[in-house]
Amino acid sequence: MIQDILVVMWKEWRELKQFLGGTKGSRFGLLVFFAVFGLFFPLQGGREMIETPMAFLIWGWLPLFLVTMVVADSFAGERERHTLETLLATRLPDRAILFGKIATAVLYGWGLTLCILLMNLISINVMEWNQRPVLPPAYLLIAAAGIGLLVAATSASLGVLISLRSPTVRQAQQTISLMVMMIWFAPFFLILVLPRSWKEAVAQSFQHLRLSNLLAIVTAGLLVLLAMFLRLAMHRFRRARLILD
Repeated sequence: MIQDILVVMWKEWRELKQFLGGTKGSRFGLLVFFAVFGLFFPLQGGREMIETPMAFLIWGWLPLFLVTMVVADSFAGERERHTLETLLATRLPDRAILFGKIATAVLYGWGLTLCILLMNLISINVMEWNQRPVLPPAYLLIAAAGIGLLVAATSASLGVLISLRSPTVRQAQQTISLMVMMIWFAPFFLILVLPRSWKEAVAQSFQHLRLSNLLAIVTAGLLVLLAMFLRLAMHRFRRARLILD
């Protein structure tokens, strides 16, 4: 099973390199991410970008956008290139194909996030060097990496589920973008529609909420979403159904 997953990941990685190398928009998008999060934010925020508890939110949620840039191609792209039938005709188990595609998107998004974080650290140290390196607290670094990994896995599972049901890459990208916007703006919308008394109660709760408790809540929520999306994707992945679609 693991060997089959690695085979799928190798195939996906080769196609991903071709995809990124053949489209100017993808390369430009990566340059923007590295420029904004690796250079612009450190110039504006300084060491606060790596020393404050709120920083883990930025690094934790960054994989969401990186994963969605590529995951739409996972099955919809195969369908457009007429290679899906060939893939489904192989001896590879269903779960190996599914998990291999998800794992490739996760490693891509999470790996780039770690690279951008490293670039951020280098930029801050170059600007604020004072005989000692500027490093984030260990707990914050671990929290950002852990939340980032869960966010990457959750968004990859959702993206693959959407790609399974989309006839084209463009439609998959549009659906995924809509879902990301809904997830991103949902908290702000809830703040607007909640009664004033509820807003005050929520604000007071967050004021007394410890970072460890917040991390536990976020982790639990992401694990629930990940399990749900994986279950739906495994249920949706049926070779006969995909060929007929």
